[in-house]
This record gives sequence, structure tokens and C-alpha cells, in this order.
Amino acid sequence: MQTVTRTKIEILADAPLVPRIVAALEAAGIGGHTLLPALGGSGRTGSWSEDGLTGAQSKLMVVAIASTDAADALVDALGPLLTSHRLLLTVGEVSVVRGDRF
Repeated sequence: MQTVTRTKIEILADAPLVPRIVAALEAAGIGGHTLLPALGGSGRTGSWSEDGLTGAQSKLMVVAIASTDAADALVDALGPLLTSHRLLLTVGEVSVVRGDRF
């Protein structure tokens, strides 16, 4: 099977911010995404974990695959939120089958 190169986007964000991220995905022309629960981790500000009771520390990973142009538009749109909302945003090349879907 032949593959094509696309851009994979991963965004770790506080759960209340996810609707805003999904709106940015749609505005950038990215029609599909997946939400994954993030149970805990650590970073520059120390360790964190989902407390399971209040959801106060609830984080989600938003994963999407898009064209380079759409991914660039999304990165530009989310740029201002990177510091103010402590988003973790990664992008990288991936090979996909059925590239016409992305």
C-alpha cells in the first residue's frame, strides 16, 4: 500500500480548554480528532495527577492528523495559548494510508 506524508498534532490541555481547541481545529479545516484521557505526568512545574474525584486536574490529549497547511494554521491559532494556558503542543510528520482522508 502506498502512504502519504501528513502532520500529526498532539495537544495536552486542561479539560475545560478542549472545546476551544476543538473549535480551533475546525477553524483550521481539521475535521477529525481523538480525545485521550491523561492520567498523570510531570513537567517543568512538577508532577500532576488526575484526582478522579473533582476533575480539577483533568487533562486530555487531543490528537489529529492534517495537511501541513492546516497544521500550520492551527499552530498559529493556538500560539497565544501556549504560555497562558500551559499547553503542550507537538507536531511531527507521519505516513498515513488513505491520505485523502486527512
